[in-house]
Amino acid sequence: MTSDAAELSSLRSQLEELTVRVVRVSDTYRDTDDSAIASELDQAERSLLSACRSVDRAIDRLSS
Repeated sequence: MTSDAAELSSLRSQLEELTVRVVRVSDTYRDTDDSAIASELDQAERSLLSACRSVDRAIDRLSS
């Protein structure tokens, strides 16, 4: 299970990095004529944050 926790921790870090990257791109479209792109990327951000929370819960269950 330790290797599973390590794998999940690594995955969690990757999800965080993806979230930062998505927000960075989204912000470039926020106040433009292409604001619909920002809206779609905002949804992607919410999904990534939800995935982070799910991975966190899985990690917590492994450690209990």
